[in-house]
Amino acid sequence: GAYKYLEELWRKKQSDVLRFMLRVRAWEYRQQNKICRVNRPTRPEKARRLGYKAKQGYVIVRAAVRRGGRKRPNSKGIVYGKPKHHGINHLKFARNLRSTAEERVGRRCGNLRVLNSYWVNQDATYKYYEVILVDPQHKAIRNDARINWIVNPVHKHRELRGLTSAGRQG
Repeated sequence: GAYKYLEELWRKKQSDVLRFMLRVRAWEYRQQNKICRVNRPTRPEKARRLGYKAKQGYVIVRAAVRRGGRKRPNSKGIVYGKPKHHGINHLKFARNLRSTAEERVGRRCGNLRVLNSYWVNQDATYKYYEVILVDPQHKAIRNDARINWIVNPVHKHRELRGLTSAGRQG
């Protein structure tokens, strides 16, 4: 069906159509806040594969994360110690940018549970991810046997404890 066509379209990111769309959208995303709610997923077929359903209780939030490695926060780049630990610039953060995006969104939307996330765009400075959130207080979620596992208290802030897909990937 239509989802298969969308999947094929998104698979060929170098195609003229997608390159143009991504470029225009990257400009649009730059004008907005770093974390902003979107009405519907940019990639519906991807969101559905990751557990999204178009019904009440599901929320999509887009997050922008700065690209690049992690610079060590030492004032003036001075490390008082052995030369082995003098590195400032060529260090990498242990977790990926997608899990960082999930973490930031999870902190902003504390009443919601992070289900999953996916890549939507990137430019020279930012990577943009859309995070799927679930409202554990909503009756539509609590009564749905497929998703009501996330209502349990053990799933509070899954993203902060590395329990989401991105967190497990490191």
